[in-house]
Amino acid sequence: MNKERKMIEKNIELSAEFSRYLFDNPEFEETIPKDAELVLLPEFDAELKEFNTKMGKAMEAEGAKVVYVSIKQMRPKMHSRIEKVELASLA
Repeated sequence: MNKERKMIEKNIELSAEFSRYLFDNPEFEETIPKDAELVLLPEFDAELKEFNTKMGKAMEAEGAKVVYVSIKQMRPKMHSRIEKVELASLA
């Protein structure tokens, strides 16, 4: 897998986590300007942070309003919280 594709996949995962964060913390979402492009800067992943910083600077150079979101840490991946699953036939 090439580097750009790897960064895109990491950004998809990070964006999903950030969306969950906003869902749980709607007051934070209210502080984000509506017309801004968000660039996530994960402090725990130097390679992705550098990639995203360059992407943000390129958007700024094109005139976009960019807000950088520094993400200090992230919990380990969690598995589903579902327990005790059974299959049933309703027919």
